[in-house]
This record gives sequence, C-alpha cells and structure tokens, in this order.
Amino acid sequence: MERSFIIIKPDAVQRGLIGEIIRRFEQKGLKLVGLKMLQVTREQAGRQYSCHLGRPFYDSLVQFMTSGPVCAMTVEGKNAINLVRKMVGATAPENAEPGTIRGDFAINVQNNLVHASDSAESVAHELPIYFSEQDLMKYDSALKDWFCKG
Repeated sequence: MERSFIIIKPDAVQRGLIGEIIRRFEQKGLKLVGLKMLQVTREQAGRQYSCHLGRPFYDSLVQFMTSGPVCAMTVEGKNAINLVRKMVGATAPENAEPGTIRGDFAINVQNNLVHASDSAESVAHELPIYFSEQDLMKYDSALKDWFCKG
C-alpha cells in the first residue's frame, strides 16, 4: 500500500470544510492512518516548502500556511499519491475540474484548500515534518478486500 500526505489548509479549516474533505478521501476507499490538527510553525512550513525557497511566492506561502490551524493527514491505498492528486484537482481553481476538491470549493491559487504530496519523494520529505511513525496507525480495514484488488 502506498501512503499520501495531505494538509487541509487554513482557509479550508476556517470555512468548515475539514469533514467534507476527509469524507471524500474515505468514501473513495483510502484508509486514514494519521490525523492531527495543529498550528504550523515557520520552521515546519520552511522545511515543507524548501523547494520553493527564493521564488517570489515563498514568503507569502509560508505566511499563509502559518496563519491559522491546519489539519494534517496521511492516507493509505493503492496508488494513493496519484489518486489523492486527482481528487484534489489542479492547483489553480479555475483549471480544476468540477467534482475535485479545488474545483468545487477553492477560491484562488493561494486559498486552494489542500496541499497533497505529488510524488513518493515528496511524501518521504513532508510526512516526517508532521508525523512520526508512532503517530501513524496500523490496522486492517474491514473493506480492504473491496478497495485493494487489481
């Protein structure tokens, strides 16, 4: 099984969309193995977005991600990274398809509700910033045979 890392951003928390966003991933058959609400520190945001250091939007991104509480989560499932990215939708809401989280709810590029790791390397980099291995649950879903075939 593959893991994907997701952050429900401050704008989604403020708009009361945590439950809706989690519901979509669960209903798709992804297994929630880590979940916590937290206030991202500048150090955490800096580590997470280190690949954008020096870009014009870096400071505003860090400021936004530290502006209010977020909900960090880890899900598991077959092809979880690509599946989550498809469900989240394009970064720019105007390019996000209806039915995706951003297509249905996002306002603009910065206030686009959700961060989702885009590769296994990104998960390996981002996940430990917010979760230790002890934070992640190990359990068998009663539905695993339905969602994990083929």
